[in-house]
Amino acid sequence: MTNMILVTGATGTIGRHVVRLLAAQNEPVRAMMRDISRAPRLPGVESVTADFDDPASLARAADGVDSVFLLTVPASPTPTQDLAMLDAARKAGVTRLVRLSAIGTGERDDTGATVGVWHGQADDAVRDSGMPWTVLRPSVFASNVLWWTDAISNGQPVPNVTGTATQGIVDPRDVAAVAVAALTSPGHNERTYTLTGPELLSVADQAAVLERVLGRSIPTVDLSLESAKEQMLSHGQSPAVVDASLIGMGWARAGHNAILTDDVARVLGRPPGSFESWAQDHRDLLS
Repeated sequence: MTNMILVTGATGTIGRHVVRLLAAQNEPVRAMMRDISRAPRLPGVESVTADFDDPASLARAADGVDSVFLLTVPASPTPTQDLAMLDAARKAGVTRLVRLSAIGTGERDDTGATVGVWHGQADDAVRDSGMPWTVLRPSVFASNVLWWTDAISNGQPVPNVTGTATQGIVDPRDVAAVAVAALTSPGHNERTYTLTGPELLSVADQAAVLERVLGRSIPTVDLSLESAKEQMLSHGQSPAVVDASLIGMGWARAGHNAILTDDVARVLGRPPGSFESWAQDHRDLLS
């Protein structure tokens, strides 16, 4: 069987980098998405439309596939999409799974609430699938600061939900590179990798980096969890999503995500990229 690799979430923050890297290595790639108009235009990349709520479309996407990069972004915090893809993968005879999870999954915040419940349920299902697996648990993406672009452009302070807490901000390109290594090389089965950048940064630290890169003042303003909740609800996010997000924010705000690991370096054989290098490479999107 040709080692066809199915990439779900192929047009998103991580998926698009996974597709690009696999194509650069001349690996057979099938990019799965809902909107074919967003299909990557890369040599050797086959695009397929599928919906996690449509089992027949998942079966078509998984047909003839050897490996799956499993990335889901459900509208509600539920493992339903992951379970649907796992079922299709099992029936198709897939022999390798790499799932994108999240740092802190299964941890408890200071109120006793569990972080990333749906990620934990999906991770457990992957481990129990009977297929060789790798789980990736990245820290906060460097690219999340793109949410600040309107505030930066308008000279307004960027919101800070995590206070003085620091986090191991990770370059999405490093997360994708680890995923590709797990999909294409041996030694990664039954491994859970916690992926971080090389340094711990607070929101204020990130703003200071962006000030150097962009050459402008970027103030921050503290935002309480309650205010963050009100804003997310006002923007139309479902209460279930908001509640799950707030648990993660509270966990990080309390300092529990001050985590650095060497997993990126051990897998890739090089240090992880810094937040500043990511910002320099993306300054056109930030200014």
